[in-house]
Amino acid sequence: MKSTIKFYLALILRRLPVMALIAIVAVGMGVAIAVQLPNVYSTSARLLVVGAEIPDELASSTVNTGAAEQLDVIQQLLLTRANLIDIANRHSVFPNVRDMTPDSIVEQMRRRTSIRSTSGRDRATLMTISFEASDPQTAANVVNDYVTLVLNENVRYRTDRAEGTESFFNQEVSRLSDDLDIQKDRILRFKQTNADALPDNMTFRMNRQTLLQERVAEGERRIGELTEQKERLIAIYEASGTLSLTNEANLSPEERQLRDLQRQLNEALAIYSEENPRVKLLRTRLSQLEAAVNGQNASSADKNAEVASPLDIEVGRIDAQIDYISRQVDEAEAELARVSDSIARTPSNAIALEALERDYENIQSQYNAAVSRLARAQTGERIELMSKGQRIAVLEQASVPTNPTGPNRPRIAQAGVLAGFAMAGGLFVLLELLNNAIRRPKEMTTALGITPFAVLSYIETDQERRRRRLLWILVIGGLIAGVSAAIWAAHTYYLPIDLLYTKVVDQLGLKEMLPF
Repeated sequence: MKSTIKFYLALILRRLPVMALIAIVAVGMGVAIAVQLPNVYSTSARLLVVGAEIPDELASSTVNTGAAEQLDVIQQLLLTRANLIDIANRHSVFPNVRDMTPDSIVEQMRRRTSIRSTSGRDRATLMTISFEASDPQTAANVVNDYVTLVLNENVRYRTDRAEGTESFFNQEVSRLSDDLDIQKDRILRFKQTNADALPDNMTFRMNRQTLLQERVAEGERRIGELTEQKERLIAIYEASGTLSLTNEANLSPEERQLRDLQRQLNEALAIYSEENPRVKLLRTRLSQLEAAVNGQNASSADKNAEVASPLDIEVGRIDAQIDYISRQVDEAEAELARVSDSIARTPSNAIALEALERDYENIQSQYNAAVSRLARAQTGERIELMSKGQRIAVLEQASVPTNPTGPNRPRIAQAGVLAGFAMAGGLFVLLELLNNAIRRPKEMTTALGITPFAVLSYIETDQERRRRRLLWILVIGGLIAGVSAAIWAAHTYYLPIDLLYTKVVDQLGLKEMLPF
């Protein structure tokens, strides 16, 4: 064990110059990079999400996006490709921005931009926007541009949503108003088409139906009576040749007076004798009236004989009454049929009309709700247009930094020292892995399977030693020169060393592992 340690210590001492040279080169390169890297200036601005000026119970905005969500949306809108390229070109953030590809510009802008949001329950919602640049004025200009974009995007986002809400409910109110007019027209046309069978006048039509039924029954009964009367008159006339059914209303005044005198005479004879003066007076007057009535009857009989018989006159009168009553019955039956049909159609019409009116009420309720929401949307739009709702305010503008914030030169130098030691150790391990020569008796026993009595090491001449050292010096010098030339060429013709370093670190995934 001790011999092995001594052997490796001897190897380290023998290779120490080369390892030290590599370490010194790495340290020198780290220091050179730390010195060469340009200063980085960082500045930031702070934004605050301010609540609505008008209480929600009085009037609320129609934009109900939460503060955290709103900041997240604005952040995504802020870091769009178009915005980043426009800002980089406008402020010449990169010295060779004209030679950089759009993807590279976007990548570097996003890398140098830092956006942090803080929020929580019963806490204010804040946003901090930072940017790093090689020029302090450029850093401040970029951050202020970011702030302007944030404020503009916030106003545009909220006003667009408020106007979109108002426009939507405007369209809804117009659409529902048209639907109401269409439904009104449907109800009106239905009522006009079924005006005789609507449920509104159902009671009147049922009463009318009862009345018509009674009228038809009464007419049929009256027709039956008149028909029976006509048949009886005909039978009496055929049997006696006269009509005994004289109507009191058809008597003349003389005939009425004659009957009255006959009645008085009968009453007087029941009390007095024939010789009584009153009886004689009544008989005299009675004979005179009989003569006058007989004369009138003879004259009337001659006239009636010329015109028509009494039977024909009476039958004609009864037939006229029957015809009149029959016409009334027919009219009543026709009206009764119409009324009965309308009553029969009323239940189905009531169901159809109820469905139409229910649809109208539903549309009306939707219309009223849309009008109410439109009023709220218009109020919310005015709140947003007047900036009385939730908004983003600038707490602190970005100022021009006076001191650089990077790079961390001590850490870069320390990284160079660590890299030098790591490279020296790696070179030692690599040479040991590639060296297959037998250098110790133990290795001879292992390789050849023999045990030597004595071992003489190879004695190197001075010329060989100088040649070997010269070869190492040339190799190391060529290596240093090649690395330096490559770094210079990359810095001059490809990318500045800081951007190249950042790109390499990102490609290798070492950003989280390195301290700078």
